[in-house]
Amino acid sequence: MPGLLRGVARTAVVAGTATAVSNRVSRRQAGRWAEQDAVQAERYAPAPAQAPAPAPAAPGDDMNSKIAQLKELGQLKEQGVLTEEEFAAQKSRILAL
Repeated sequence: MPGLLRGVARTAVVAGTATAVSNRVSRRQAGRWAEQDAVQAERYAPAPAQAPAPAPAAPGDDMNSKIAQLKELGQLKEQGVLTEEEFAAQKSRILAL
């Protein structure tokens, strides 16, 4: 009887170890596939459209035009069309006019 229990216990340990190793390999492989999918999605994602540059200000209503352009830039930034760097560059260009 002790030999039978030892055999059953050994089988349980071997089966448990095999299951744990198999699960670990599956998780690691799934992680690698997810990483590859993320890299491919980033590589083949369409490039964001460039926002059109605001029209130059007319000489008569210079201040009102600048304010309107800055408001439009703010809206484009809030919508995610412009990045922070693009927003800053366009803002400095408008204020320099």
